[in-house]
Amino acid sequence: MMRTTMLFAVGLAGCLLAHAATAADPTYARSLAATCFTCHGTDGRSVDGVPPSLAGQNRDYLLKQMQEFRDGKRPATIMHQHAKGYTDEQLALIAGYFAAVTPGRAAAAPAVR
Repeated sequence: MMRTTMLFAVGLAGCLLAHAATAADPTYARSLAATCFTCHGTDGRSVDGVPPSLAGQNRDYLLKQMQEFRDGKRPATIMHQHAKGYTDEQLALIAGYFAAVTPGRAAAAPAVR
């Protein structure tokens, strides 16, 4: 029994450390946020503001909006389906990523030749 308890404690500590390391990894946060780039533009800078740019928005505001989409409290066409796949911790990382991005105009797409 003591051995099982000790193994459980060691395993739990390892999981918590791995989670903390992942949550602090800016590459992980950007990877999560990259799923938003298709609609909201690279780094959350949308073209002409449609859909809204996320870059530079308030972190707490973004987090609340994403949680409300996920929980079905805010109507949407796509966002409620997209947000359902994330935990509160992941949504917080996404919100933090976009809040840290300097707002600005989206880069123009290269001309088609």
